[in-house]
Amino acid sequence: MDSIDDGPPTALRRSPTWLMGQAGIHAQRLLNERMAEAGAHRWHYSVLSALAERGQLSQASLGRLCRLDRSDIAAVVGELEGDGYLVREPDPVDRRRNVVTITPEGGRRQRRLGALAVEAQEDLLAPLDVGERETLIALVERLVEHQSARQGVGWA
Repeated sequence: MDSIDDGPPTALRRSPTWLMGQAGIHAQRLLNERMAEAGAHRWHYSVLSALAERGQLSQASLGRLCRLDRSDIAAVVGELEGDGYLVREPDPVDRRRNVVTITPEGGRRQRRLGALAVEAQEDLLAPLDVGERETLIALVERLVEHQSARQGVGWA
């Protein structure tokens, strides 16, 4: 009788793409669970963080920065605007564009969601010491930068 208790086949366990995919699945699950505790979604955290760090942005720039397509960024901005976490207004220079600004309440929300994101990261990285975590981040960052450059998308 076959048993799955021994884990996946060795070919998969030794495959960086498979392992990174599995780690990504766990990372997204942990983050989604934490965001759900606050009635939020990971894209809420991404958008609020981008605005908290960069200041006022056009809705299109915000979408590119967070890697969300036009309809998705419009939906997320609409949700956050409805909750009072940001303001969306016509750009005074180009009225065809919207500019998005985080509100003080949005800043508080971003910090709360950030604390939850840190909890998710702590859960994910629990078996690693500080040095291993720094090494992992540096290596994965290099991979992302390399692949993004190959695709011509950069960090946004």
